[in-house]
Formats: sequence, structure tokens, C-alpha cells
Amino acid sequence: MLGRCFPPDTKEKQQLRMTKLCDPAESELSPFLITLILAVLLAEYLIGIIANGFIMAIHAAEWVQNKAVSTSGRILVFLSVSRIALQSLMMLEITISSTSLSFYSEDAVYYAFKISFIFLNFCSLWFAAWLSFFYFVKIANFSYPLFLKLRWRITGLIPWLLWLSVFISFSHSMFCINIWTVYCNNSFPIHSSNSTKKTYLSEINVVGLAFFFNLGIVTPLIMFILTATLLILSLKRHTLHMGSNATGSNDPSMEAHMGAIKAISYFLILYIFNAVALFIYLSNMFDINSLWNNLCQIIMAAYPAGHSILPIQDNPGLRRAWKRLQLRLHLYPKEWTL
Repeated sequence: MLGRCFPPDTKEKQQLRMTKLCDPAESELSPFLITLILAVLLAEYLIGIIANGFIMAIHAAEWVQNKAVSTSGRILVFLSVSRIALQSLMMLEITISSTSLSFYSEDAVYYAFKISFIFLNFCSLWFAAWLSFFYFVKIANFSYPLFLKLRWRITGLIPWLLWLSVFISFSHSMFCINIWTVYCNNSFPIHSSNSTKKTYLSEINVVGLAFFFNLGIVTPLIMFILTATLLILSLKRHTLHMGSNATGSNDPSMEAHMGAIKAISYFLILYIFNAVALFIYLSNMFDINSLWNNLCQIIMAAYPAGHSILPIQDNPGLRRAWKRLQLRLHLYPKEWTL
């Protein structure tokens, strides 16, 4: 499919792409700032891979040992795998683009990275949205018949919804890359083409590109915001009701509810920032070497890491497993010395 998308003048496109990627005149950043940004990005990638790898390992081990896994554990496995793949891909892309620019600028390599980047980002957005949706259905206190029926069926629906999200993300990424490629073809000067027609086609392609990117990001974003907000309101209402009947200020149940409200609020903030940064980054609003474009990359790298550290801190099972892992790592060097 990619072969049909590539333009006939690949050599010219590759040279222009290389010039834009490495032209110092295009960069607003000093060498020190570039080095600092790369160091921050690599640190975020490694933290995200370790945190998501830990979550995936715990739930995957439970899945293998018990021949079953909880619904939330299943979603977390899908989410962790997509984030590990995404963080690894972004780290590999930075490494290749920094060490072998000519290889990275080849059409097959360049578009393979872009398709994988869009696909894994969309998967991550959808899986996080389904996790928020699942928690909302299971925890929120609403008495509507449709909501109660959904709560009864949600466990059986989640596996199908996860695989449907994979299919939607893959289809969406292929549509986006086709529009993106056609847009890039019309963005390069072709002397024999009609300039008025070329300008019209470019405008149509920009609109189509923005529409498809926006649709792929906004749909799970809206679902995440709605479910997280409704869940926060439900927990807040329940907390206020508990507070009016509580005998003491240190009620463990109330503290647990307040902790859940804070955690969901952090998730919501991280998710929104990541979705906005992803949309800006994919829309090419800023130059590839600009400070704002690099800031979007930092936000996108920070989201999987931060969003994965919070469940480890808030989930009692994951927190205990993490402490056991830290203890084993602390005792391991001592065992070697004996």
C-alpha cells in the first residue's frame, strides 16, 4: 500500500527532507538546548518503558498463572504494550534520525515510522479512554436503567472493544498517511503543473489531513473527558454524602474516595495535554526544529511515563509488587558478594 503512495520523484523529496531536518538555519535552538531536550526525551522514554513494562509483567503473569485476568488488568496490558511499543519507536526514531539521516529520510523508512507512530498513539488514546470508561461504569453511582444494563454487560464487551480500537486505529492511520502523502506530493514544486490547481489541491489536502487527524484524536478524547468528569462528579457527590454522616475526619473510606478523585483528575490533565500536543505535532503547525515542536515531543513522551507511574502509586497490588521488586533488586548485589 505504501508503494502506491510514494511519489515518482523520491530522490528529490528525500534530499529536500534531509535538508529540512538538518539545516541549522531552520533551528531556533542552541546545541546545548538540543542536547538537553534529547536527554530529557531519552529519560522519559526509559521511565515510560520501565513503568509500563512493570505493569504489563504483573498483569501478564496473573493472566498466565490463573488462565484469566481482570477486565481492568486486560485493558492495562493492552495499554502498556501500546505504550512500550510507542516509547521504543520514538526512541529508535530519534536515534536513527540523529545517526543516519540519509537512511531515515528514505521514503520506506520515513513513512513506516509515521504510520507506526500514528497507529500506536491512536491505540494508546483509545485504550486509555476505555480504561476510563470501564472505571466510570463500575464505580460511578447512577441508577438509570441503561447505565445498570451497561454495568452488567461491560465485562463481556471490553475485549471486543479493545480489538475494535486496534482495527479503527490501524484503518485511521492508513487513511491519514495516504492523505499526508498526497499533501506532501502537492507541496513540492512541479513545473509542469497548473499553479492554481495545485494550490486548490493543497488546500483540500490540508483540510482532509486536519479532519482525519482531528477525528482520530478528538473521539477518544471526548469519551475520556466525559467519563472521567462524570466519575469525578459521582465520587465527589458520594464523598460529600459520606462527610455529612461521618463521625471522624480520618475516615479511611473518605480518604480513599478523595485519593481516587485526585488520581482521576491527574489522569484527565495528562490525557488532555497529550492529546493537544499530539494534534499540534501531527498538524505541522510549527517548524520541525522549533522549540514548540520539541515541547510537544516532550509532553507526548511524558504522558505515558506519568500516566503509568500514577497507577503504580495508587493501586495497592501494584504498589506492593513494586516494593517487592525494589527489595529484590536491593538484595541482589548482596547475594552476589556472598
